[in-house]
Amino acid sequence: MAPALPHAVKLLIACSGIFASFSYFAVLQEDVYKKKYGEQGEKFSATLLAIFVERAINAVLALIGMLVLGGSGVQIAFMDIFNSGVSQMLAMAASNESLRYVSMPTQILGKSCKMVPVMIGGIVLGGKKYTAGEYLTVFTITAGVVIFNFGGQEKKGGATDSTYGMLLIFASLVFDAVTSGLQDSAKAKTKKLNPGIEKAEPTMFESMFYTNLSGSVVALALGAVAGQIGQGIGFCSAHPEVMTAILFYSLASAMGQLFIYYTIAEFGPLLLATVTTTRKVFSTLYSIFRDPTNKLSMQQWSGCAAVFVGIAFEVLLKSQHKPKKEATKKA
Repeated sequence: MAPALPHAVKLLIACSGIFASFSYFAVLQEDVYKKKYGEQGEKFSATLLAIFVERAINAVLALIGMLVLGGSGVQIAFMDIFNSGVSQMLAMAASNESLRYVSMPTQILGKSCKMVPVMIGGIVLGGKKYTAGEYLTVFTITAGVVIFNFGGQEKKGGATDSTYGMLLIFASLVFDAVTSGLQDSAKAKTKKLNPGIEKAEPTMFESMFYTNLSGSVVALALGAVAGQIGQGIGFCSAHPEVMTAILFYSLASAMGQLFIYYTIAEFGPLLLATVTTTRKVFSTLYSIFRDPTNKLSMQQWSGCAAVFVGIAFEVLLKSQHKPKKEATKKA
């Protein structure tokens, strides 16, 4: 039997996989939404159709993985996993819809604070306990991202955010918390359903399948009600290259989700939120360094420094925590 990978190597695989997959995903997705098509320069706007296709492809690939590699063979808390996919879809819908009613900086602030509801959801719904170091890490990284996003902006008077838009952001954060809590709860309930099995948990492909299945169903239903399914199909029929791009970035998303579920299985939703939030900072830095005319203010550099310190501390905590568990098992 091959020896298990060191904890630090697993962490490197998880982080680099998410960074690479979703960076490539972002490039392909930009082609779909930013390019103009046809003589009239139309833009693709059927977001729910694209989400449905993406989630459906992820579900199909996960199903193939289940059929090829087999399932876990344990009783699974299906409803918790299924519901986490629904809440994940609702969080995405609320976040995207909020941009119609609030400014981009306001929405960015909400996204920057995503790790806070993830932790709250883990505590309330998943029964998780976090150390003081983990609380400090979340605070440091969240504060750093907020400082970075607002450090180079000047406030303009007169602009106000609607109450409805703020409620949508709040709803998105609530659904983020619910998603995180349901993911933790699913793992805990699965263990309770299988008391005689030491490592009773769904496989990565099982979690991926049921989460994406529910997400695709919700996207299809919402898209049908909003009229985006028919509109999107008509647009893609007139411009086939759009669907081709959607299919390719959906495959990139599937690869990213493999790393996401690997991260959840090995480290939990909190580290996942840490990695995905930090990736946004790195993506912004890439854009800045690619264009030398863009400069960061001292406040933005301090925000970056706070994020990097938080990441380093997170890695240190995780690398120290795992060996203790392994030592306990050996004892």
